[in-house]
Amino acid sequence: MADATGTRPGTDPDRASFSIALNTARDLLVQAAGVFNDTAIDLVGTIGRRILADLMPDRRIRTRPRVVKRAISKYNARGTVDRTTYKATISIDILTTRTP
Repeated sequence: MADATGTRPGTDPDRASFSIALNTARDLLVQAAGVFNDTAIDLVGTIGRRILADLMPDRRIRTRPRVVKRAISKYNARGTVDRTTYKATISIDILTTRTP
C-alpha cells in the first residue's frame, strides 16, 4: 500500500484502502493471476493499481482538539465502599396516655 501511494506524488498513504488491498491479494491468489517468469518486478502491480484506482477521500480537518477521555464508570472513582452488614436491634416502646 505504501509502495502504491509512493508512486503517485502528493498522495497520502492514509488514503489507501486496506480492504481493497486484501481483497485484491486474495483474488489474485485464488485465481493464480499475475504469475510471471520474467525478472522485472513491478512494485505497484495489480494490487497497487487497484488501490490507486479507488482511493479513499482525504481526511477531514480536526475541528476540536484532542482530549483525554473520561472514565466510563465513575463507580471506582468514589473509593472503596464499606458493604459489611451489621445486626441491628430494634426496640419499640408503646406509650399510652392516662385518662383522667
